[in-house]
Amino acid sequence: MDQLALFFVLMLAAIVMVPLGERLKLPSPVLMTLLGGVMAALPFVPDVQIPPGLILPLVLPPLLYASVQRTSWRQFANNKRSIFLLAVALVFVTTAAVAAVAQAVVPGITLAAAVALGALVAPPDPVAATAVAGSLGLPRRMVSILEGEGLFNDVTAIVLYNVAITAAVTGTFSWPHAVGEFVLSAVVAVGVGVVLGWGANKLMDIVDDPTLQIGLTLLVPFASYVIADRAQGSGVLAVLTTALFLAEYATDADDVRGRLASNTFWPIVDTLVTGLAFGLIGLELHNVFDVGSGRWGSMLAHAGIIVGVVVGVRLLWLLPAASLLARRLKREHRERLEERERDGQDDRAEDQDIPMTWRETAVMWWAGMRGVASVALALAIPLTTHNHAPFPARDEVLFIAFAVVLSTLVLQGLTLPWMVKRLGVRSDIGLEHDLERMLALRAMMAAKLRLKEIETVETFSDELSELLHRRAFDVGARICPDIVTEERRETHGQHVKRMRKIRQVQNEMLSAARHEVLSARSEAGYDPEIVDRVLRQLDVRSLR
Repeated sequence: MDQLALFFVLMLAAIVMVPLGERLKLPSPVLMTLLGGVMAALPFVPDVQIPPGLILPLVLPPLLYASVQRTSWRQFANNKRSIFLLAVALVFVTTAAVAAVAQAVVPGITLAAAVALGALVAPPDPVAATAVAGSLGLPRRMVSILEGEGLFNDVTAIVLYNVAITAAVTGTFSWPHAVGEFVLSAVVAVGVGVVLGWGANKLMDIVDDPTLQIGLTLLVPFASYVIADRAQGSGVLAVLTTALFLAEYATDADDVRGRLASNTFWPIVDTLVTGLAFGLIGLELHNVFDVGSGRWGSMLAHAGIIVGVVVGVRLLWLLPAASLLARRLKREHRERLEERERDGQDDRAEDQDIPMTWRETAVMWWAGMRGVASVALALAIPLTTHNHAPFPARDEVLFIAFAVVLSTLVLQGLTLPWMVKRLGVRSDIGLEHDLERMLALRAMMAAKLRLKEIETVETFSDELSELLHRRAFDVGARICPDIVTEERRETHGQHVKRMRKIRQVQNEMLSAARHEVLSARSEAGYDPEIVDRVLRQLDVRSLR
Protein backbone atom coordinates (compact mmCIF):
# COMPACT_ATOMS: atom_id res chain seq x y z
CA MET A 1 0.00 0.00 0.00
CA ASP A 2 1.40 3.40 -0.97
CA GLN A 3 0.70 6.85 0.50
CA LEU A 4 -2.04 7.75 -1.99
CA ALA A 5 -3.89 4.47 -1.45
CA LEU A 6 -3.63 5.00 2.32
CA PHE A 7 -5.32 8.40 2.08
CA PHE A 8 -8.15 6.97 -0.01
CA VAL A 9 -8.63 4.17 2.51
CA LEU A 10 -8.84 6.71 5.34
CA MET A 11 -11.42 8.83 3.48
CA LEU A 12 -13.48 5.72 2.70
CA ALA A 13 -13.30 4.78 6.38
CA ALA A 14 -14.38 8.34 7.32
CA ILE A 15 -17.62 7.79 5.40
CA VAL A 16 -18.22 4.33 6.87
CA MET A 17 -17.51 5.46 10.45
CA VAL A 18 -20.35 8.00 10.48
CA PRO A 19 -23.23 5.46 10.35
CA LEU A 20 -21.18 3.00 12.41
CA GLY A 21 -20.66 5.63 15.11
CA GLU A 22 -24.37 6.45 15.12
CA ARG A 23 -25.21 2.77 15.55
CA LEU A 24 -22.65 2.28 18.34
CA LYS A 25 -23.47 5.65 19.94
CA LEU A 26 -19.80 6.63 19.68
CA PRO A 27 -18.16 9.69 18.08
CA SER A 28 -16.81 8.93 14.60
CA PRO A 29 -13.52 10.89 15.19
CA VAL A 30 -12.69 8.53 18.06
CA LEU A 31 -13.40 5.49 15.89
CA MET A 32 -11.15 6.91 13.16
CA THR A 33 -8.33 7.39 15.68
CA LEU A 34 -8.68 3.79 16.85
CA LEU A 35 -8.70 2.60 13.22
CA GLY A 36 -5.57 4.61 12.51
CA GLY A 37 -3.87 3.08 15.53
CA VAL A 38 -4.74 -0.43 14.33
CA MET A 39 -3.49 0.36 10.84
CA ALA A 40 -0.23 1.74 12.25
CA ALA A 41 0.53 -1.72 13.68
CA LEU A 42 0.05 -3.48 10.33
CA PRO A 43 3.33 -4.21 8.51
CA PHE A 44 2.03 -3.43 5.01
CA VAL A 45 0.75 0.06 5.97
CA PRO A 46 3.40 2.70 5.18
CA ASP A 47 4.52 5.42 7.55
CA VAL A 48 2.79 8.74 6.94
CA GLN A 49 5.21 11.18 5.38
CA ILE A 50 3.49 14.55 5.63
CA PRO A 51 5.75 17.43 6.71
CA PRO A 52 4.46 18.59 10.14
CA GLY A 53 4.36 22.17 8.90
CA LEU A 54 1.72 21.23 6.33
CA ILE A 55 -0.70 19.40 8.65
CA LEU A 56 -2.31 22.49 10.17
CA PRO A 57 -2.54 24.51 6.90
CA LEU A 58 -4.10 21.55 5.07
CA VAL A 59 -6.50 20.33 7.75
CA LEU A 60 -7.62 23.26 9.91
CA PRO A 61 -8.85 25.85 7.31
CA PRO A 62 -11.69 23.78 5.80
CA LEU A 63 -12.71 22.35 9.19
CA LEU A 64 -12.77 25.77 10.85
CA TYR A 65 -14.73 27.25 7.98
CA ALA A 66 -17.26 24.40 8.12
CA SER A 67 -17.63 24.86 11.89
CA VAL A 68 -18.32 28.59 11.55
CA GLN A 69 -21.16 27.85 9.09
CA ARG A 70 -23.06 26.35 12.03
CA THR A 71 -22.72 29.39 14.26
CA SER A 72 -22.70 33.19 14.10
CA TRP A 73 -20.93 36.22 15.51
CA ARG A 74 -23.93 36.85 17.78
CA GLN A 75 -23.48 33.46 19.45
CA PHE A 76 -19.82 34.24 20.11
CA ALA A 77 -20.77 37.64 21.50
CA ASN A 78 -23.44 36.13 23.78
CA ASN A 79 -20.92 33.64 25.19
CA LYS A 80 -17.86 35.91 25.14
CA ARG A 81 -17.10 35.62 28.86
CA SER A 82 -17.38 31.84 28.91
CA ILE A 83 -15.25 31.56 25.77
CA PHE A 84 -12.64 33.96 27.17
CA LEU A 85 -12.35 31.95 30.38
CA LEU A 86 -11.85 28.73 28.39
CA ALA A 87 -10.07 29.88 25.24
CA VAL A 88 -7.62 32.37 26.72
CA ALA A 89 -7.41 32.19 30.49
CA LEU A 90 -7.57 28.39 30.76
CA VAL A 91 -4.94 27.95 28.01
CA PHE A 92 -2.51 30.15 29.99
CA VAL A 93 -3.28 28.35 33.25
CA THR A 94 -2.90 24.87 31.70
CA THR A 95 0.33 25.87 29.97
CA ALA A 96 1.79 27.19 33.23
CA ALA A 97 0.72 24.14 35.25
CA VAL A 98 2.05 21.62 32.71
CA ALA A 99 5.31 23.55 32.33
CA ALA A 100 5.88 23.63 36.11
CA VAL A 101 5.17 19.91 36.55
CA ALA A 102 7.12 18.87 33.44
CA GLN A 103 10.20 20.77 34.56
CA ALA A 104 9.97 19.07 37.93
CA VAL A 105 9.55 15.46 36.71
CA VAL A 106 11.08 15.24 33.20
CA PRO A 107 14.88 15.07 33.32
CA GLY A 108 16.77 17.37 30.97
CA ILE A 109 13.84 19.55 29.96
CA THR A 110 14.36 23.31 30.03
CA LEU A 111 11.77 25.89 31.04
CA ALA A 112 11.22 26.95 27.42
CA ALA A 113 10.74 23.34 26.26
CA ALA A 114 8.35 22.72 29.16
CA VAL A 115 6.31 25.80 28.18
CA ALA A 116 6.21 24.52 24.59
CA LEU A 117 4.87 21.20 25.88
CA GLY A 118 2.26 22.99 27.98
CA ALA A 119 1.17 25.16 25.06
CA LEU A 120 0.74 22.29 22.62
CA VAL A 121 -1.34 20.14 25.00
CA ALA A 122 -3.36 23.06 26.44
CA PRO A 123 -5.96 23.67 23.70
CA PRO A 124 -8.87 21.24 23.30
CA ASP A 125 -9.30 20.40 19.65
CA PRO A 126 -11.97 22.45 17.80
CA VAL A 127 -12.69 19.58 15.39
CA ALA A 128 -13.09 16.98 18.13
CA ALA A 129 -15.23 19.24 20.30
CA THR A 130 -17.58 20.14 17.45
CA ALA A 131 -17.82 16.60 16.06
CA VAL A 132 -18.39 14.96 19.43
CA ALA A 133 -20.58 17.59 21.11
CA GLY A 134 -22.74 18.08 18.05
CA SER A 135 -23.71 14.39 17.91
CA LEU A 136 -24.79 14.03 21.55
CA GLY A 137 -27.86 16.28 21.59
CA LEU A 138 -26.33 18.72 24.09
CA PRO A 139 -27.97 22.08 24.85
CA ARG A 140 -27.22 24.56 22.12
CA ARG A 141 -25.52 27.02 24.50
CA MET A 142 -23.06 24.27 25.54
CA VAL A 143 -22.26 23.41 21.94
CA SER A 144 -21.75 27.12 21.20
CA ILE A 145 -19.32 27.49 24.10
CA LEU A 146 -17.40 24.33 23.12
CA GLU A 147 -17.22 25.49 19.50
CA GLY A 148 -16.12 28.96 20.56
CA GLU A 149 -13.47 27.53 22.88
CA GLY A 150 -12.20 25.20 20.18
CA LEU A 151 -12.07 27.94 17.55
CA PHE A 152 -10.34 30.57 19.71
CA ASN A 153 -8.02 28.57 21.96
CA ASP A 154 -5.67 27.56 19.14
CA VAL A 155 -4.89 31.24 18.59
CA THR A 156 -3.58 31.60 22.14
CA ALA A 157 -1.85 28.23 22.27
CA ILE A 158 -0.03 28.50 18.93
CA VAL A 159 1.36 31.94 19.78
CA LEU A 160 2.56 30.65 23.17
CA TYR A 161 4.05 27.62 21.45
CA ASN A 162 5.95 29.73 18.89
CA VAL A 163 7.36 32.01 21.60
CA ALA A 164 8.48 29.00 23.68
CA ILE A 165 10.05 27.20 20.69
CA THR A 166 11.97 30.36 19.74
CA ALA A 167 13.24 30.69 23.31
CA ALA A 168 14.25 27.02 23.44
CA VAL A 169 16.09 27.19 20.11
CA THR A 170 17.83 30.55 20.63
CA GLY A 171 18.25 30.40 24.37
CA THR A 172 16.79 33.91 24.83
CA PHE A 173 13.39 35.11 26.01
CA SER A 174 11.81 38.55 26.41
CA TRP A 175 8.41 39.20 27.95
CA PRO A 176 7.88 42.47 26.02
CA HIS A 177 8.74 40.66 22.78
CA ALA A 178 6.37 37.81 23.64
CA VAL A 179 3.46 40.17 24.44
CA GLY A 180 4.18 42.20 21.31
CA GLU A 181 4.21 39.05 19.18
CA PHE A 182 0.88 37.97 20.68
CA VAL A 183 -0.78 41.33 19.95
CA LEU A 184 0.76 41.57 16.47
CA SER A 185 -0.40 38.06 15.63
CA ALA A 186 -4.00 38.90 16.54
CA VAL A 187 -4.04 42.28 14.76
CA VAL A 188 -2.52 40.88 11.55
CA ALA A 189 -4.91 37.91 11.58
CA VAL A 190 -8.02 40.06 11.99
CA GLY A 191 -6.80 42.43 9.28
CA VAL A 192 -6.11 39.63 6.81
CA GLY A 193 -9.42 37.95 7.65
CA VAL A 194 -11.48 41.10 7.10
CA VAL A 195 -9.72 42.02 3.85
CA LEU A 196 -10.07 38.54 2.36
CA GLY A 197 -13.67 38.29 3.57
CA TRP A 198 -14.49 41.62 1.91
CA GLY A 199 -12.71 40.63 -1.29
CA ALA A 200 -14.41 37.22 -1.41
CA ASN A 201 -17.79 38.88 -0.86
CA LYS A 202 -17.20 41.19 -3.84
CA LEU A 203 -16.07 38.27 -6.02
CA MET A 204 -19.22 36.33 -5.14
CA ASP A 205 -21.31 39.22 -6.46
CA ILE A 206 -19.39 39.01 -9.75
CA VAL A 207 -19.36 35.19 -9.96
CA ASP A 208 -23.12 34.64 -10.00
CA ASP A 209 -23.05 30.84 -10.07
CA PRO A 210 -23.46 28.55 -7.02
CA THR A 211 -20.83 26.07 -8.23
CA LEU A 212 -18.17 28.77 -8.68
CA GLN A 213 -19.13 30.49 -5.44
CA ILE A 214 -18.68 27.26 -3.48
CA GLY A 215 -15.31 26.74 -5.18
CA LEU A 216 -14.35 30.23 -4.02
CA THR A 217 -15.37 29.52 -0.43
CA LEU A 218 -13.21 26.39 -0.54
CA LEU A 219 -10.13 28.38 -1.57
CA VAL A 220 -10.62 31.40 0.70
CA PRO A 221 -9.96 29.62 4.06
CA PHE A 222 -6.63 28.25 2.78
CA ALA A 223 -5.62 31.64 1.41
CA SER A 224 -6.58 33.34 4.67
CA TYR A 225 -4.55 30.88 6.75
CA VAL A 226 -1.42 30.97 4.57
CA ILE A 227 -1.36 34.76 4.07
CA ALA A 228 -1.82 35.47 7.78
CA ASP A 229 0.80 32.88 8.70
CA ARG A 230 3.32 34.36 6.27
CA ALA A 231 2.62 37.82 7.70
CA GLN A 232 3.42 36.61 11.25
CA GLY A 233 -0.27 36.46 12.16
CA SER A 234 -2.48 33.71 13.49
CA GLY A 235 -3.78 31.59 10.62
CA VAL A 236 -6.55 30.15 12.80
CA LEU A 237 -7.87 33.58 13.82
CA ALA A 238 -7.64 34.78 10.20
CA VAL A 239 -9.78 31.87 8.96
CA LEU A 240 -12.24 32.45 11.78
CA THR A 241 -12.49 36.17 10.95
CA THR A 242 -12.96 35.50 7.22
CA ALA A 243 -15.64 32.89 7.84
CA LEU A 244 -17.55 35.10 10.28
CA PHE A 245 -17.35 38.04 7.85
CA LEU A 246 -18.76 35.98 5.00
CA ALA A 247 -21.45 34.49 7.24
CA GLU A 248 -22.60 37.99 8.22
CA TYR A 249 -22.26 39.91 4.95
CA ALA A 250 -22.24 37.39 2.09
CA THR A 251 -25.54 35.70 2.90
CA ASP A 252 -28.31 36.35 0.37
CA ALA A 253 -31.75 35.28 1.59
CA ASP A 254 -32.92 34.75 -2.01
CA ASP A 255 -29.94 32.60 -3.05
CA VAL A 256 -31.84 29.34 -2.57
CA ARG A 257 -29.77 27.26 -5.00
CA GLY A 258 -26.48 28.45 -3.54
CA ARG A 259 -27.58 27.78 0.02
CA LEU A 260 -28.83 24.26 -0.80
CA ALA A 261 -25.62 23.47 -2.69
CA SER A 262 -23.43 24.84 0.13
CA ASN A 263 -25.37 22.90 2.76
CA THR A 264 -24.66 19.76 0.75
CA PHE A 265 -21.02 20.46 -0.11
CA TRP A 266 -19.56 21.56 3.23
CA PRO A 267 -20.82 18.60 5.31
CA ILE A 268 -19.08 16.32 2.78
CA VAL A 269 -15.81 18.23 3.16
CA ASP A 270 -16.22 18.25 6.93
CA THR A 271 -16.77 14.48 7.07
CA LEU A 272 -13.85 13.56 4.78
CA VAL A 273 -11.26 15.94 6.26
CA THR A 274 -12.27 15.18 9.86
CA GLY A 275 -11.93 11.45 9.24
CA LEU A 276 -8.59 11.92 7.50
CA ALA A 277 -7.24 14.12 10.29
CA PHE A 278 -8.11 11.74 13.12
CA GLY A 279 -7.00 8.74 11.10
CA LEU A 280 -3.59 10.40 10.75
CA ILE A 281 -3.45 10.85 14.52
CA GLY A 282 -3.76 7.09 14.94
CA LEU A 283 -1.23 6.41 12.18
CA GLU A 284 1.34 8.67 13.84
CA LEU A 285 1.48 6.21 16.76
CA HIS A 286 4.61 4.73 15.22
CA ASN A 287 6.40 7.88 16.40
CA VAL A 288 5.37 7.07 19.95
CA PHE A 289 6.55 3.47 19.63
CA ASP A 290 9.92 4.57 18.25
CA VAL A 291 10.43 7.24 20.90
CA GLY A 292 9.41 5.07 23.83
CA SER A 293 11.52 2.07 22.86
CA GLY A 294 13.58 0.97 25.87
CA ARG A 295 12.20 3.65 28.20
CA TRP A 296 8.56 2.69 28.52
CA GLY A 297 8.45 2.71 32.32
CA SER A 298 9.74 6.24 32.93
CA MET A 299 7.99 7.74 29.91
CA LEU A 300 4.63 6.24 30.82
CA ALA A 301 5.03 7.56 34.36
CA HIS A 302 5.84 11.08 33.15
CA ALA A 303 3.02 10.96 30.59
CA GLY A 304 0.52 9.78 33.19
CA ILE A 305 1.41 12.68 35.49
CA ILE A 306 1.01 15.25 32.70
CA VAL A 307 -2.31 13.71 31.57
CA GLY A 308 -3.53 14.03 35.15
CA VAL A 309 -2.42 17.67 35.26
CA VAL A 310 -4.16 18.52 31.96
CA VAL A 311 -7.44 16.87 32.95
CA GLY A 312 -7.30 18.02 36.58
CA VAL A 313 -6.51 21.66 35.83
CA ARG A 314 -9.52 21.88 33.51
CA LEU A 315 -11.81 20.60 36.27
CA LEU A 316 -10.28 22.78 38.99
CA TRP A 317 -10.59 25.81 36.72
CA LEU A 318 -14.13 25.12 35.49
CA LEU A 319 -15.72 24.58 38.90
CA PRO A 320 -15.05 28.03 40.42
CA ALA A 321 -15.15 29.80 37.03
CA ALA A 322 -18.57 28.33 36.21
CA SER A 323 -19.87 29.18 39.68
CA LEU A 324 -18.73 32.80 39.50
CA LEU A 325 -19.99 33.17 35.96
CA ALA A 326 -23.34 31.60 36.86
CA ARG A 327 -23.96 34.04 39.67
CA ARG A 328 -23.08 37.01 37.49
CA LEU A 329 -25.17 35.82 34.56
CA LYS A 330 -28.17 35.07 36.79
CA ARG A 331 -28.04 38.61 38.16
CA GLU A 332 -27.75 40.10 34.67
CA HIS A 333 -30.47 37.78 33.40
CA ARG A 334 -32.84 38.84 36.18
CA GLU A 335 -32.13 42.53 35.51
CA ARG A 336 -32.68 42.02 31.79
CA LEU A 337 -36.01 40.25 32.35
CA GLU A 338 -37.19 43.03 34.67
CA GLU A 339 -36.24 45.64 32.09
CA ARG A 340 -38.03 43.76 29.30
CA GLU A 341 -41.15 43.35 31.47
CA ARG A 342 -41.19 47.10 32.10
CA ASP A 343 -40.95 47.68 28.36
CA GLY A 344 -43.64 45.07 27.66
CA GLN A 345 -41.35 42.91 25.50
CA ASP A 346 -41.42 39.13 25.06
CA ASP A 347 -38.75 37.51 27.26
CA ARG A 348 -38.81 33.94 25.96
CA ALA A 349 -35.81 34.38 23.70
CA GLU A 350 -33.69 35.37 26.69
CA ASP A 351 -33.85 31.92 28.30
CA GLN A 352 -30.90 30.76 26.22
CA ASP A 353 -28.61 32.85 28.46
CA ILE A 354 -29.46 30.91 31.63
CA PRO A 355 -26.15 29.65 33.14
CA MET A 356 -25.05 26.03 33.06
CA THR A 357 -25.76 23.58 35.86
CA TRP A 358 -23.10 21.51 37.61
CA ARG A 359 -24.02 18.57 35.36
CA GLU A 360 -23.34 20.63 32.26
CA THR A 361 -20.10 21.86 33.82
CA ALA A 362 -19.03 18.22 34.30
CA VAL A 363 -19.77 17.48 30.65
CA MET A 364 -17.82 20.59 29.62
CA TRP A 365 -14.87 19.32 31.65
CA TRP A 366 -14.92 15.84 30.13
CA ALA A 367 -15.38 17.22 26.60
CA GLY A 368 -11.92 18.86 26.62
CA MET A 369 -10.30 16.47 24.13
CA ARG A 370 -7.00 17.19 22.41
CA GLY A 371 -6.45 16.36 18.75
CA VAL A 372 -5.08 17.55 15.42
CA ALA A 373 -3.45 20.80 16.55
CA SER A 374 -1.56 19.15 19.43
CA VAL A 375 -0.23 16.38 17.17
CA ALA A 376 0.85 18.82 14.46
CA LEU A 377 2.63 21.10 16.94
CA ALA A 378 4.38 18.16 18.60
CA LEU A 379 5.65 16.83 15.27
CA ALA A 380 6.85 20.32 14.30
CA ILE A 381 9.27 20.61 17.24
CA PRO A 382 12.78 21.21 15.83
CA LEU A 383 15.38 18.47 16.14
CA THR A 384 18.17 20.83 17.21
CA THR A 385 18.76 24.28 18.67
CA HIS A 386 20.61 27.16 16.99
CA ASN A 387 23.98 25.79 18.15
CA HIS A 388 23.18 22.32 16.70
CA ALA A 389 22.56 20.76 20.13
CA PRO A 390 19.61 18.36 20.45
CA PHE A 391 16.33 20.05 21.34
CA PRO A 392 15.91 19.63 25.13
CA ALA A 393 14.01 16.40 25.94
CA ARG A 394 12.36 16.34 22.48
CA ASP A 395 11.59 12.61 22.68
CA GLU A 396 9.89 12.99 26.05
CA VAL A 397 7.86 16.00 24.86
CA LEU A 398 6.70 14.08 21.77
CA PHE A 399 5.77 10.99 23.78
CA ILE A 400 3.87 13.00 26.41
CA ALA A 401 2.02 14.99 23.74
CA PHE A 402 0.76 11.82 22.04
CA ALA A 403 -0.16 10.31 25.40
CA VAL A 404 -2.29 13.36 26.24
CA VAL A 405 -3.98 13.32 22.83
CA LEU A 406 -4.76 9.59 22.90
CA SER A 407 -5.84 9.58 26.56
CA THR A 408 -8.21 12.52 26.22
CA LEU A 409 -9.48 11.70 22.74
CA VAL A 410 -10.02 7.96 23.14
CA LEU A 411 -10.81 7.63 26.85
CA GLN A 412 -12.92 10.77 27.16
CA GLY A 413 -14.38 10.43 23.68
CA LEU A 414 -15.58 6.88 24.31
CA THR A 415 -17.00 7.64 27.75
CA LEU A 416 -18.51 11.08 27.04
CA PRO A 417 -21.78 9.65 25.62
CA TRP A 418 -22.15 7.51 28.77
CA MET A 419 -21.53 10.54 31.01
CA VAL A 420 -24.02 12.67 29.09
CA LYS A 421 -26.65 9.95 29.45
CA ARG A 422 -25.95 9.35 33.15
CA LEU A 423 -26.09 13.05 34.01
CA GLY A 424 -29.21 13.59 31.92
CA VAL A 425 -27.81 16.53 29.98
CA ARG A 426 -30.06 17.12 26.98
CA SER A 427 -31.05 19.99 24.75
CA ASP A 428 -34.02 22.05 25.89
CA ILE A 429 -36.72 20.89 23.45
CA GLY A 430 -39.26 23.31 24.91
CA LEU A 431 -37.01 26.33 24.34
CA GLU A 432 -36.20 25.20 20.83
CA HIS A 433 -39.90 24.81 20.06
CA ASP A 434 -40.66 28.29 21.44
CA LEU A 435 -37.95 29.85 19.29
CA GLU A 436 -39.17 27.93 16.26
CA ARG A 437 -42.71 29.15 16.94
CA MET A 438 -41.52 32.76 17.20
CA LEU A 439 -39.64 32.46 13.91
CA ALA A 440 -42.68 30.91 12.24
CA LEU A 441 -44.81 33.87 13.38
CA ARG A 442 -42.22 36.35 12.12
CA ALA A 443 -42.02 34.57 8.76
CA MET A 444 -45.81 34.53 8.38
CA MET A 445 -46.19 38.20 9.35
CA ALA A 446 -43.45 39.21 6.90
CA ALA A 447 -45.17 37.30 4.10
CA LYS A 448 -48.57 38.88 4.91
CA LEU A 449 -47.06 42.36 5.12
CA ARG A 450 -45.38 41.97 1.74
CA LEU A 451 -48.64 40.70 0.22
CA LYS A 452 -50.49 43.77 1.52
CA GLU A 453 -47.84 46.03 -0.01
CA ILE A 454 -48.25 44.29 -3.38
CA GLU A 455 -52.05 44.53 -3.19
CA THR A 456 -51.79 48.33 -2.90
CA VAL A 457 -50.26 48.55 -6.38
CA GLU A 458 -51.82 45.50 -8.10
CA THR A 459 -55.38 44.24 -8.41
CA PHE A 460 -56.16 40.53 -7.94
CA SER A 461 -59.37 38.61 -8.41
CA ASP A 462 -61.13 37.47 -5.25
CA GLU A 463 -60.17 33.85 -5.95
CA LEU A 464 -56.49 34.70 -6.50
CA SER A 465 -56.40 37.03 -3.49
CA GLU A 466 -57.83 34.31 -1.26
CA LEU A 467 -55.26 31.84 -2.59
CA LEU A 468 -52.36 34.25 -1.93
CA HIS A 469 -53.54 34.99 1.60
CA ARG A 470 -53.75 31.25 2.28
CA ARG A 471 -50.22 30.82 0.92
CA ALA A 472 -48.99 33.59 3.24
CA PHE A 473 -50.70 31.85 6.13
CA ASP A 474 -49.15 28.52 5.08
CA VAL A 475 -45.64 30.01 5.31
CA GLY A 476 -45.83 30.00 9.11
CA ALA A 477 -48.26 27.11 9.58
CA ARG A 478 -46.00 24.67 7.73
CA ILE A 479 -43.07 25.59 9.99
CA CYS A 480 -45.03 25.40 13.25
CA PRO A 481 -48.71 24.34 13.19
CA ASP A 482 -49.11 25.47 16.83
CA ILE A 483 -49.33 29.13 15.81
CA VAL A 484 -52.87 28.72 14.47
CA THR A 485 -56.17 28.03 16.21
CA GLU A 486 -57.61 24.53 16.45
CA GLU A 487 -60.27 25.25 13.80
CA ARG A 488 -57.81 26.76 11.34
CA ARG A 489 -55.33 23.98 12.13
CA GLU A 490 -57.93 21.41 11.10
CA THR A 491 -58.66 23.29 7.87
CA HIS A 492 -54.95 23.65 7.26
CA GLY A 493 -54.45 19.94 7.90
CA GLN A 494 -57.05 19.05 5.29
CA HIS A 495 -55.38 21.42 2.84
CA VAL A 496 -51.99 19.87 3.57
CA LYS A 497 -53.36 16.35 2.98
CA ARG A 498 -54.81 17.44 -0.35
CA MET A 499 -51.55 19.13 -1.38
CA ARG A 500 -49.56 16.10 -0.23
CA LYS A 501 -51.66 13.87 -2.49
CA ILE A 502 -51.19 16.27 -5.38
CA ARG A 503 -47.42 16.33 -4.75
CA GLN A 504 -47.33 12.54 -4.62
CA VAL A 505 -48.94 12.33 -8.05
CA GLN A 506 -46.71 15.12 -9.37
CA ASN A 507 -43.64 13.25 -8.10
CA GLU A 508 -44.72 10.12 -9.94
CA MET A 509 -45.25 12.15 -13.12
CA LEU A 510 -41.87 13.86 -12.80
CA SER A 511 -40.17 10.54 -12.04
CA ALA A 512 -41.57 9.11 -15.28
CA ALA A 513 -40.36 12.19 -17.13
CA ARG A 514 -36.86 11.91 -15.64
CA HIS A 515 -36.59 8.23 -16.53
CA GLU A 516 -37.67 8.93 -20.10
CA VAL A 517 -35.20 11.80 -20.55
CA LEU A 518 -32.37 9.86 -18.92
CA SER A 519 -32.97 6.87 -21.21
CA ALA A 520 -32.44 9.16 -24.20
CA ARG A 521 -28.86 9.76 -23.03
CA SER A 522 -27.82 6.37 -24.42
CA GLU A 523 -29.75 6.72 -27.67
CA ALA A 524 -28.22 7.82 -30.95
CA GLY A 525 -28.95 11.39 -32.01
CA TYR A 526 -29.28 12.86 -28.51
CA ASP A 527 -26.48 15.09 -27.27
CA PRO A 528 -25.68 14.09 -23.64
CA GLU A 529 -25.08 17.71 -22.73
CA ILE A 530 -28.56 18.71 -23.90
CA VAL A 531 -30.06 15.71 -22.11
CA ASP A 532 -28.32 16.75 -18.87
CA ARG A 533 -29.59 20.33 -19.31
CA VAL A 534 -33.18 19.13 -19.62
CA LEU A 535 -32.70 16.69 -16.74
CA ARG A 536 -31.41 19.52 -14.56
CA GLN A 537 -34.59 21.51 -15.24
CA LEU A 538 -36.66 18.51 -14.19
CA ASP A 539 -34.52 18.08 -11.05
CA VAL A 540 -35.02 21.73 -10.08
CA ARG A 541 -38.76 21.36 -10.70
CA SER A 542 -38.75 18.25 -8.50
CA LEU A 543 -37.08 20.15 -5.65
CA ARG A 544 -39.77 22.82 -5.81
